[in-house]
Amino acid sequence: MPHAIVLGGGLCGLAAALMLARDGHRVTVLERDPAPVPADPDAAWERWDRAGVTQFRQAHYMQPLGRHVLDAELPDVRRALEGAGALRFDPLRVMPPTITDRAPREGDERFVTWTARRSTIEQVVGQAAEAQDGLEVRRGVTVAALETRAGRAVAVRTGDGERLAADLIVDAMGRGSALPKLLAANGGAAVQDATDDGGFLYYTRYFRGELPAIRGPITAHHGTYTILTLPADRGTWSVTVYGSTRDRSIKAARDSGHWTELVHRTGRHAHWLDGEPLTGVMPMGGVMSRMRTVDHGLDGLVSLGDAWACTNPAMGRGMSFGLVHAALLRRAARAHAGRPAELTARFAADTERELAPFHRATMATDRSRLAEIDALLAGEEPAPPAPWQRAMRVDADVFRGVLEIIGCLSLPQDVFARPAFAARVDAAAGRTVTDYRSTAASAA
Repeated sequence: MPHAIVLGGGLCGLAAALMLARDGHRVTVLERDPAPVPADPDAAWERWDRAGVTQFRQAHYMQPLGRHVLDAELPDVRRALEGAGALRFDPLRVMPPTITDRAPREGDERFVTWTARRSTIEQVVGQAAEAQDGLEVRRGVTVAALETRAGRAVAVRTGDGERLAADLIVDAMGRGSALPKLLAANGGAAVQDATDDGGFLYYTRYFRGELPAIRGPITAHHGTYTILTLPADRGTWSVTVYGSTRDRSIKAARDSGHWTELVHRTGRHAHWLDGEPLTGVMPMGGVMSRMRTVDHGLDGLVSLGDAWACTNPAMGRGMSFGLVHAALLRRAARAHAGRPAELTARFAADTERELAPFHRATMATDRSRLAEIDALLAGEEPAPPAPWQRAMRVDADVFRGVLEIIGCLSLPQDVFARPAFAARVDAAAGRTVTDYRSTAASAA
């Protein structure tokens, strides 16, 4: 029976561990945070100490792609989320009032997702992992060294000196993965990162009560800052103000009074503050877009989820990307179990073909938004809205096409390549432009 070691017991690591264990692998998960999985979502929110997850109590959202992966790969986990109070949310509810055609379309169900706080999702997935045969989750265990032999990763050593041999080692240690240090200490080549210059600062509060009415987009840009309003589980929701790290004024949002003033300025989102506050303003910074190699030149060693590539968390794509990545690893392991070289190569190739384009499109969107903020800070006129941005406010089918991109159901270039989509953009935007491929990346 092949043995897989997963380094990191967050959502992505445990999802991959569950999939591998259900396919007959013996799986050991090493998680540095020692606290056990709480008994219920309320205890997870109030008392679960997850110091290793920077975003644990920050805003979270599962894009429709993530729901599709759960339905296909871990349907019992998706049902457990529903049972834990996750909210069934249909993004078509945020269709602008300027769209008069409200008739449903065949396939609208694809946009529906189930969304919850990160603490609730991890509690549900954690319980599933604890109950899974062939899967051992060892909490409070650190990794001190990586052992390689003849171009292959063969074992890890824990902080207390134990050696654990493995056929497959999965780095699921997230954005702050220690793998680069482990590889360097072992004499391996330096990990190559492609990192964008600049990033965002986030200031989030959670509330509880009756879910606010949807009166505008859940992500709304207001000059140099953005308001993000995300429904969650069990009658909770989050409100986030975020902006560029290059905008010094955004740091004033750390003050609750200034934060509240920024939200009230938007008008359409002010009523999201009417619930019972569950937190004060929670800041988060140091979040940048980054992509690194998935295989590191060693057979039997791969990076998963945020440990491989991470982007702006405000777009709510991290969980969905991580679940897709876990499913790709499952597919590679099914095809090449016991053959680490073939497994690693297949996983790297599938990642590049099926997931990397989504990450690159997301990074392009971040660059576009940061450029817009830079222009506004400099007193310059930013680039005008693209035709599709105007069209999606009045055309129901263009709106759905953009939702496919936002929800990671289709790549921008694939949506924009559809002749019918381009024609509808032409008509709705009042322009005769047939090739939108050059602006496709900015639609992500």
